[in-house]
Parts: sequence; C-alpha cells; structure tokens
Amino acid sequence: MLGNFNGWRSRTFSALRHAPYRRYWGSQLLSLIGSWMQTTAQQYLVLELSGGSSAALGWVTVTQFMPTLLLALFAGAVVDRVPRRRVLMTTQIVLLASSVVLAVTTQLGTVSLPLVMVLAFISGTANAFDMPARQSMVVDFVPRSDVPNAVALNSLSFNVSRTIGQALFGVVAALGVGLLAGGDADNIARLALPFYLNVASFFAVLTVLATLPFPARDVGPRGSMMEDVREGVRYVRATPTVRNVMLLVGALSLTVINFNIIIPYYARVVFAAREAEFGLLSAAFGVGAIAGALWQASKPNPLRNLRLGGVILLVSTVLLAFTPGPALAAPIFAVCGFGMLSLLVSANSTVQLTIPDHLRGRVMSLYSFVLIGMGPPGALISSRLIDRAGWLGPRWGLVALAGLGALALLLLWRRLPRELTPPQERPVSGQPTQVNQG
Repeated sequence: MLGNFNGWRSRTFSALRHAPYRRYWGSQLLSLIGSWMQTTAQQYLVLELSGGSSAALGWVTVTQFMPTLLLALFAGAVVDRVPRRRVLMTTQIVLLASSVVLAVTTQLGTVSLPLVMVLAFISGTANAFDMPARQSMVVDFVPRSDVPNAVALNSLSFNVSRTIGQALFGVVAALGVGLLAGGDADNIARLALPFYLNVASFFAVLTVLATLPFPARDVGPRGSMMEDVREGVRYVRATPTVRNVMLLVGALSLTVINFNIIIPYYARVVFAAREAEFGLLSAAFGVGAIAGALWQASKPNPLRNLRLGGVILLVSTVLLAFTPGPALAAPIFAVCGFGMLSLLVSANSTVQLTIPDHLRGRVMSLYSFVLIGMGPPGALISSRLIDRAGWLGPRWGLVALAGLGALALLLLWRRLPRELTPPQERPVSGQPTQVNQG
C-alpha cells in the first residue's frame, strides 16, 4: 500500500520537481485564496446591493468577462510578442489596484452596483491578457512530458484556493462584522475584509514573478498584429483536435458551466442560505473540483476523461435541480465540481500538447475566449433561465441548461479526439531570434 501511495504521489505531483514551477505554483496558491475570497464576497455584495437579483449578478458577470470576449485574439498576439514577465507584472498590478478601490469603498459604504461593474470590467480587461500569458508559461518551466501534470496542478491550485477561499469567506465576513462594521451584522462594511486580505495576497505573486528565471523564446520574423491573429485562427480551424475540443468547452461554458451564477443564486434565493452556508456550498463544489484535478493529474493520458467528465457534469447538474435543500445539495455540488474539472483539465492538456510553441499565446487566448469569453452570454442565459420570476423557474431552468449542454456533447461525441496529435513546429522560413522573457 505504501508503495502504491508513493507511486501515485510521484505521478500526481511530478511537475513540482522543477524548482521554478514549484515557486510559481506556491505563490499562485496563496494569491488565488485571496482572489476567491474576493470573488465570493463580491457575489454576495452584488446580491445585497440589488436585493437578491439574479439579473444583477448576471450583468456583473457580463462586465467581468466581456473583455475576454472582445480582446482574446489581440491579447494572444500580444502574449506571443511581449515578454511574459512584463505582461503578468502589469496585469497583477492592475488587479491589485482594483481590489484596493473595492475594499475602501465597501468599508466606507460608498460602493454601488455601477462601481462594482466598472471595477469588474477593469479586472476583466487585465485577466484577458493574464490568462493566456499564465497558461502559456507552463511550458517555460516544465518539460513536455510533465505538461499534462502541470496543467492539472494549475487547476488543482485554482480549486484548492477556491475551496479554502470560499470556506474562509464566511469566517472572514463574520470577523468583518466586529472589525469593520461596528458589530452590525447587516452593515455592508463587513464585506470589505475579504477584499483587504486579497490585496495583501498579491504581493506574494508579484515577488515571485519578479524573480522567476523566464527562459528566452525562439520567434520567427513578425508581420502585422492582424496577420498574427489570423495565423492563430487559421491554425485552430485547420486542426480538428484543437477545434473540436474548443467547440465542446465553448458550448458547455455557454450553458452549464456557469456555477458563478448557479451557486450563489441557489444558495441565497432557492435555499435561503446565509453567508456560512453559502461558503460551505461553494467549498463543497471546490472539494469536488480538487478531486477531479487530482484524478486527472495522476493520469498520463489527458484524453482519458474528456467525455466522462462531461457526462458526470451534466448528470449531476440535473440532480442538483431537484435537490430540496442545502444539506443534500453540498455533495451534489461536489460531484458537479469533479465532473467539470475532469473535463476542463483534460481539454486544456490536450490543447497544450497539440499546439506548437510559436502559436501558444494566440491559441491559448482562443481557448480563454471559449472558456471565459462565453461567460457574458452564458451568464445572461443561465441567470434568465433559473430566475425565480422566469417562465421555467430555478429548477426546470437548470434542467434546460443541462439539456442544452447534453445536446452539444452528443453532437461532438464522435468528433472529439481519441489520441494526441504531435505539434507541428514553425517551418523554417528565416532565422529565428531569441526573445528574453525577463
């Protein structure tokens, strides 16, 4: 048993053998805990400012993810041209500044729904560049054989931080009542404490980014920015493995992968839960996502769970629709998280191992486009379908979302890849130049 455990641990965490990746991974874990506390607090803040409106929650999500929809192609071209360290340092400073404004205005009681939407748009603009740069840098610090594991560990840190951050939200908000709200449990200033803690967490990742040994990259002759964008789009259209995986991720992001709407709305409105239960339901989803990321990290073949993860996600979402209360909803949310991460880690690894390095920023920006850029229309669709005042209501509306996702999975089932296609690197058309990532 000990030998089996050691073998599993070696496979599951193999990318952490590389010191630069290990430093980056640890700093991201700490920073993301703060980010998830802020995200959860912001969702609750929006519901309080709007009187429990799912539409308001949906519109804030639209403003946050709209920049990815608008800027994804341009952002990918920038990431392939500009040193990744410079991109990431800039985006992190912008995100830090927006968190400071949100914290101060919430504490002073001057925060408003329009201000939250403006800050969400600013943060979303930074993330439109941050995500493709962050996903592209995996290959900078691990060899190709460890790329699937590094992608899975990135998802693991994202969801460990989600679980810890969302569970801590209830505790931190309660502390905020005494520290910032003068003991008034209904004072909105209590929600400022998670924002302040997130501000503090940014300094860890900024320090690590400033000192990481980014390697030089080989790039060929550059044309115009628009030609770079067109080259990335042409590659995706001509590569069935990448194209069909992205179509599936985009279709599910447009329908069922909208738990940033589903979880807070079901917790606050359908189950009438307070902060602590809201945090626990969110944490349950995160625990399932952690299990999905760990399961995928231990599998050498990233395609193993592409279809299975989608099936688990859709079936568990239907079960959630008919769950009577938060006690039974918690384990079902965990299964939803497991299925979603099994699917997404498999999809991300498949794309990462298929694309050539000189197109990595542009293709991963397109991946961010289908995953995150579908957030604005997906948020509007999901918030409308599950609205208590809508035609279907929360429960049948959620069934409708799962049904649309199931239709997309069935249409793409036979077209999804069953084996990896090795990347085709840039044909030799000129002497490549070295780009120092520092």
